[in-house]
Formats: sequence, structure tokens, C-alpha cells
Amino acid sequence: MHDHLQALPAPTPRVVQVAKDCLDDIDLLTGEWIDVVRPVRSAYADRVPDQEFRDAARHAFELLLRTVAQLRIPEDVASVSERVGERRARQGVPLESLLDAARLDFRVVWGAMVNRADPSDMAQLVASAYHVWEAVERHVTGIMRAYQRTVLEMGRRAEDERRMWFSRLLDDAGHNPTVVRDAGLALGFDGAGRFLCAAAAARDGARLLRATAALRASGVVLQQQPVASDEVLTVQLGPRVTPRSVLAQLNDVPCGVSPVVAGLASVPRAVQLATATTRVLPAGASGPRRLEDSWLDVMVHGTEELSAELAHDVLGGLDAEGMAEVETARLLETVRVHLAGSGSIVDTATALYCHRNTVQQRFRRFHELTGRDVRRPEDAALIALALRVRAQRPRTQQS
Repeated sequence: MHDHLQALPAPTPRVVQVAKDCLDDIDLLTGEWIDVVRPVRSAYADRVPDQEFRDAARHAFELLLRTVAQLRIPEDVASVSERVGERRARQGVPLESLLDAARLDFRVVWGAMVNRADPSDMAQLVASAYHVWEAVERHVTGIMRAYQRTVLEMGRRAEDERRMWFSRLLDDAGHNPTVVRDAGLALGFDGAGRFLCAAAAARDGARLLRATAALRASGVVLQQQPVASDEVLTVQLGPRVTPRSVLAQLNDVPCGVSPVVAGLASVPRAVQLATATTRVLPAGASGPRRLEDSWLDVMVHGTEELSAELAHDVLGGLDAEGMAEVETARLLETVRVHLAGSGSIVDTATALYCHRNTVQQRFRRFHELTGRDVRRPEDAALIALALRVRAQRPRTQQS
């Protein structure tokens, strides 16, 4: 812990003696330092109790003087650098202010040694200034390392706690008001806010992470973490954080995006909808896809076994023995164009560059083979689902 103070070149015997003499006035030095450091300490005076501040300063001066004097250093004194760094990090003391205060140790120690030295000692003392300065800098370095390590540990613990509460929110499905409230406090979310969720496959997690960093840097309140095999981002919307602005940041992230939901209790449902949309992203997708643009695919994917039966029941007649592939393809194309368009036979004929009577003939043939009439709303809905299933399955699996 304190090895950083052990490898200094030995000062001269007279400088060692001066340092030992200064140990007799350590309480006086501590009081002097507290006066000197008062302007620096003002930024965090309310966070560190006076007695704690004084005790740490006394140990720090004992550490520095014993180091210069080549004396044994008690364990509680040797660990002061790490102890102060860790403690001040937990108290929220700014690192820059902390280090500025610690570096003032040199002024106080050096002043005390100069006052204790004889005029004839000055040449040796000046030559040994390096020992004092090096001891102070190593003390400062020990504080800084402990501070930074503690901040990292605190950050990891805080993020672990956020992840735990988000997972609890999902596990509870938003049903328990107490869990919703506590999760909101831990995550910094407004329980009555509006939220948008995006989910990306693990392979695209790095892209989502970059988008998350950009959103966080602009002050957006959010949470990103793994959920099952996906990476999920939950964003709290507001006057300056709109669905459009979020989607703009997700522009190059293949991900599924939920509808906007009201209230933190609705976030588990939004996560479920976003991940369901991710499952049906087309091959080669390069950006976000909203659930409202994906409902048919989501429904097909969500009921995979029944979907296969649906496709066979609705379209099985097209695969009957003796059916020419060219006729099957022509009938399917006509039906797809009709369902994707306005529902007008004239518009369908125009899109296919054929006569409307040809379109009607194909519809009759389709009806003859499948028992379904594309012009009947209930049949049209079933045909649309069956076409989605057929498009997602190899032909060998459709018979």
C-alpha cells in the first residue's frame, strides 16, 4: 500500500535531524496547514468533519517527516495516502481540490524545516529539497490512485445496482408499485414519464453502445443493459428528447424499436415488444425498425408452429401435384401486389401491366385452389399472414 514512499535516496544526516526535530511540532504544523488550506477546503468543508480532517493531516505530516528522517513508519501512518484518497472519493470531494490541498504539504513542511535549520545548514537543506518534494508527490500520487480506484469501484457498484433494479422491474412486469417506485429512484427515471425502448442483437451491441454514449453525453436519462440474448436501451422522453431524436442517434444500429409507452410500469412491455421486433429484422438491416412497421412479421414469428399450419392451410393448394411453378408464382405475385396496394383491381392491374379481367381471373383461380377469396377482408388477413410465413420459409418446408 505504501511502497511508493520507500525508495527515496538518503538525505544528509543533518537534514535527517532537522526532520526529526520537526516531528516534535507536528500538531503546530497541522494547525498551520489547516489555515493555509482553508481557501481550497472551502469547496468541500461541509463534507469532511473537522476532526477527521485534522487527524488525516496529522498522519500525513508524520508520514512525510518520518520518510525524510528515515524513521520507521507505523502502519496507520503508512496507509494515510490510500485512506484519504478512498475516504474523500466516497465523500464526494473533488479530486482537483483534494490534490491541491495535499500539495500544500510541501510548503508547510519545507517552511518548518527551514525555521528549524541553522544558517550553516542551508546549503545541505536546499540540496535536500528534492527529498521533501518527492515525499509529498508520492503521497499525492497515493491519494490520487486510491481516489480513482474507489471512484471506479463506486461506479461499478452503482451500475450493478441500476442493472439489478432494471432486471427486477422486468421480472415483476411492472405489476408491483413498490418495485416500480424503487426502480425509478435507482435508475433516475420519472415513474410517470414516457419511454421508448430499443433492442439489438448481441452482435450489434457495440453499435448500440456508441449510440447510448452519444445520448448520455447530451443529457438523456437512459439505461442500457443485456436482457437475455439482446442489448436493450430504455430512454426517458421529454420536451427535448423525442422519438425522432432518439431514432436519429440509432440511425446505423440494426434494432427493434417499441412504441412510446406511458409510465415506468409499462417499460417491461415495451422491452418485450422491442425484442420481438428485433427477432424479425430482415437480413442486412442497417438501422432501426419500429414495431408498427413489423406487426405481421412479429405475429408470424411469435406463433411459429401455428404459422406453419396456417400457411399450409391457406396456401397449400398452390403446391398441389401438377401445379406449374410459373402459375404459382404468377398467382402469388398478383395477390401480394393487391394486398400491398389500395385494394383496387384497377390499381393492381396497372401495377402488374395487365388487364383487370386478367387480375380477376387470377383471383378466381387462387380461390379455386385455396378456398380463399382475396377480396374478402377475413380471407385477406389470413392470406397476408400466410404469405409472410411462406416468404420466411424455404419452399421445401412449405409442402
